[in-house]
Amino acid sequence: MVSTQKNFYFSVTASIIGFMVAIQFQTVSEPVNRDTRDTWELRNDLMGEKELQSDLLQEIRMIEDKLKKYESERETSKGELLKETLEELKLEAGMTEVTGPGIILTLQPVMNELGREVSMGYVSPSLLQRLINELNMYGALHISIDGQRVINTTVIRDIGTVTKIDGHSLNNLPFKIKVITKDFEQAEKLFKRIEISDIVDDFFVDNLQVILTQPKEEIEIPGYQDTIRIRYMEPVE
Repeated sequence: MVSTQKNFYFSVTASIIGFMVAIQFQTVSEPVNRDTRDTWELRNDLMGEKELQSDLLQEIRMIEDKLKKYESERETSKGELLKETLEELKLEAGMTEVTGPGIILTLQPVMNELGREVSMGYVSPSLLQRLINELNMYGALHISIDGQRVINTTVIRDIGTVTKIDGHSLNNLPFKIKVITKDFEQAEKLFKRIEISDIVDDFFVDNLQVILTQPKEEIEIPGYQDTIRIRYMEPVE
């Protein structure tokens, strides 16, 4: 009986030790996934987050100042304040012409060794949308593509084999993409980021070349010309 109990305790103890060894072996054999980004990439990501935080704080301060202004001028100059607000909304909606520092990108066919254009299909809508997303991410305030203003409701799609932006054909190459930033320093940062971006190589795969001009102090972008249709919104009584 005593021998049976000893064998039982020994078996339980051995099982526990074996289980612990198995857990330890699994822990050792499965290394923890580590962040493989180098110091420079981490620093760039950190700087990008700090810039975003700074922009958000600045926007919050602007809105707070505007609310204070509304409160102080509510009774004295209602008409003038409404007019000023309307102009600000038109600017934000992209309905007015704007001028400021920025960069210009030219999209053109790739040339072969003989100086002739390499045959291509068409300008990919998805690549254009990715480019717009990157421009916005790196500080673009206003964008136009081949003279067409890009706004929040802009649609870029292909109809058959023709890529269009809000109904305007983009198959007549080359065409320019103009970008305005908040200041010249931001334009320089945008230029450097797009210069090393993978999106440039992605266009090259489609036999398209992205030519970047050096940042300029003054670039002109037209206002949106079509009618903006407002849905899911109605005036409050």
